[in-house]
Amino acid sequence: MPRSRPGAAILSGSADDIEAAFYEALQHGDIEMLMSCWAQDEDIVCVHPGSPRLLGAHSIRAAFESMFSHGVVRATPMQVHRVVALGSAAHSVVERLQVTLPDGVHQTVVMATNMYHKTPEGWRMVAHHASPGAALDAQALDSERPVLH
Repeated sequence: MPRSRPGAAILSGSADDIEAAFYEALQHGDIEMLMSCWAQDEDIVCVHPGSPRLLGAHSIRAAFESMFSHGVVRATPMQVHRVVALGSAAHSVVERLQVTLPDGVHQTVVMATNMYHKTPEGWRMVAHHASPGAALDAQALDSERPVLH
């Protein structure tokens, strides 16, 4: 029987709701909220840009704890393409990532695929796979910004 996690019961609703909670947790460095977005299954998988595949909650948690020890992750979903079925959802996400380096703040684009399954607890993430976006991806986002006068 799966064990309950702190905060897991408060997340309900759609895959979109879980995705919003996931990005909010990244931006606040909230490991408990972030992990409550994930399914309670040891087959969950996460791949960060340029990093090895992480399998299971323990490995995923350790990677995000390490990231949060350096600060929050300022990833903002800018475009989402959704494919939803009865018990699963796939989101192809264009993320704008803000990174602080020694020479200042930089923005880049990350392409992510987030997979969700409907579990007894509700919708939960089962996979997050992110890779660097291309210059064309960033240009497409910049061209979509409204001009305010």
